[in-house]
Amino acid sequence: MTLDGTNVLFLTSNYGIEQDELKKPMAQLRAAGARVTVAARRDEPVLTVVSDRRPGLVVEPDTTLDEAAPEEYDAVVVPGGTVNADRLRTDGKAQRLIAAFAEAGKPVAAVCHGPWLLLESGVVRGRELTSYPSLRTDLENAGANWQDRQVVVDTSGGHPLITSRRPADLDAFTQAIVDALEESTRAGAGPRTATG
Repeated sequence: MTLDGTNVLFLTSNYGIEQDELKKPMAQLRAAGARVTVAARRDEPVLTVVSDRRPGLVVEPDTTLDEAAPEEYDAVVVPGGTVNADRLRTDGKAQRLIAAFAEAGKPVAAVCHGPWLLLESGVVRGRELTSYPSLRTDLENAGANWQDRQVVVDTSGGHPLITSRRPADLDAFTQAIVDALEESTRAGAGPRTATG
């Protein structure tokens, strides 16, 4: 199967996104046929970083968190980067987007520090997931069952929750997103048609 007609939304701040955790899944999902949209906090360039320290590539967002409509997308992805994740987790618009995808039964995916936003959005209690190791205590205190694995896919809570630990896990992370979207299509949910 391919992901033709499938729409995937990436949530970012405007600074501090780990470059590979944004660019690599975007490229792989596009190669699989998905349409990828980047929603940033502001309609300004998204400045990525490499290893949280060095400047990375600049990405132009397609829309903003304010304008992104969950019903137009089939899945949501939260890249990491310490500063990015810390800014997103305190953003009410980002929290509401994650909660809306979860409530609609759509895949919610986050890598590295990205699960901080999942925690603040109320979607981790009772779920199995992973993250960058330094988030383990935060996630366990929020009721999650933290696992030290390359990728964890939990389908127990009404929607697929897909998490990974770090850039080295990105191939497995993206493949799990592809698999979840293909399963959703097979189950008859069908892709949404974005209007933007």
